[in-house]
Amino acid sequence: MTSLPNGFDDDDLRAALDVAILAADAAARIHHGYQGGAMGGRTKSTDIDLVTEVDTLSEEAIRSVLAEHSPDHAVLGEEAGQDVDARCRWIVDPLDGTVNYAHGFPFYCVSIALEVDGQLLVGVVHDTAHDERFTAMRGHGAFLDGRRLRVSQATDPLQCLVCTGFAYDHETRERSVPAFTRALAATRAIRRPGAAALDICYVAAGRLDAFWEYGLNAWDAAAGVLMVREAGGTATGADGSPYRWDHDALLATNGASHAKFMELLQLGATVT
Repeated sequence: MTSLPNGFDDDDLRAALDVAILAADAAARIHHGYQGGAMGGRTKSTDIDLVTEVDTLSEEAIRSVLAEHSPDHAVLGEEAGQDVDARCRWIVDPLDGTVNYAHGFPFYCVSIALEVDGQLLVGVVHDTAHDERFTAMRGHGAFLDGRRLRVSQATDPLQCLVCTGFAYDHETRERSVPAFTRALAATRAIRRPGAAALDICYVAAGRLDAFWEYGLNAWDAAAGVLMVREAGGTATGADGSPYRWDHDALLATNGASHAKFMELLQLGATVT
């Protein structure tokens, strides 16, 4: 039986999941409402790191729902940062795949997770382009629109469809190239759709066998990592220990192939 933080039980998990779904739906409505129209825009860390008015409005909508239903919880959001410190923390990406969204490329989502005492308890990733909702509760599995998810069983990288992402800063992008090159020669195919939260959920769903990326933030990975683990997969840092937000890289796999991808990708290797 999975242990939960003090003061939490299964009813609390279900209530939190309901809140997360409400918040994700609020953001999804904004995604749909602005699609194809004027959305404003500016860049963040680099000229290609885009943030739009839709990101900001979506996060505001999420925060409004969370404040109404769990006012004593902290919120860590990509656009507004963390407002307060608290034992319970919502981790929010209001629009993961902003560049995709701005270009009309249909691969983007809203990602919301609840972390309590450092444990991920609830996750929701809503693929607003395809109207698919991924959900997970600690100890209760991961689901896609009510259908239980299980990772794939592939063990040989040559039989695996894999996925990666590239950070916006040029230094981290350069660090990503060696692993990409190794995987290109040793796997069936590589995809790079551009929304990490959704990429990781695809591993949970068995659509992908492995995903890796350098330089992710908590909001990029939180809900997806819970999804993979609840679907029977593995998510670690480059050193093989369970993934934490301070890790430099994330490797999420079906579990059966994890050791081979650790060896293949060499994510902890020094790049010169």
